[in-house]
Amino acid sequence: MTNYVLIPGMCHGGWCFEELSGGLRAQGHTVHPLTLTGISERSHLLPGAVNLDTHIQDVTAVLEAEDLRDAVLVGHSYGGMVITGAADRAPDRVGSLVYMDAMVPGPGDSCWNLVSERERQWYLDVVETGFGSRPLPFFDPRATAHPVASLLQPLRLTGDLAHLRRRVYVYAAGWDGPSPFTSVYERLREDRAWTTYALASGHNLMRDAPEDLLRILLGTPGTSA
Repeated sequence: MTNYVLIPGMCHGGWCFEELSGGLRAQGHTVHPLTLTGISERSHLLPGAVNLDTHIQDVTAVLEAEDLRDAVLVGHSYGGMVITGAADRAPDRVGSLVYMDAMVPGPGDSCWNLVSERERQWYLDVVETGFGSRPLPFFDPRATAHPVASLLQPLRLTGDLAHLRRRVYVYAAGWDGPSPFTSVYERLREDRAWTTYALASGHNLMRDAPEDLLRILLGTPGTSA
């Protein structure tokens, strides 16, 4: 039995993993699809204080409360920032990381410095309060504004994540236009410390390629019982 913790990208909640979560549970695994503070059904918690550290704590708090060990953290897009920070803060509870067309940050990186000018323009389109970036028009109707501070805050890392047993990158090769993750994928596929996959899908891999994702996740080792 493997413990999976699933982290969505900007503006989305844990509901975006519904099909993937169902497939994992059908195989007997434990799945925790999270909605981060200030987003979707937790959008009422959107003060200016919500930042990247808040979202990392969302994950580490679940790891501790559920007493999860050797967990597989899965992050989509912005979620790559969060799972990297959580693995650093809770090394005794995290065994593997899976980045789904996601940021792969190093120490001091932020979403702002990792993306292109096109994404930065999106980040700057904020709601009236100034605290959140608007969801894009084609997003799921349940999507809500995303805390701007989480996109600007640099990631603080204390270790080198050497404790991880596996790091996986799943690249969406079917973007409508240039993908901001192409250079990440090309770099990691040459790195023997990583396992990489390229899927003929748009950025929303959970919606467009759930069966492929399920097969990849089932091949990611976790806790056995």
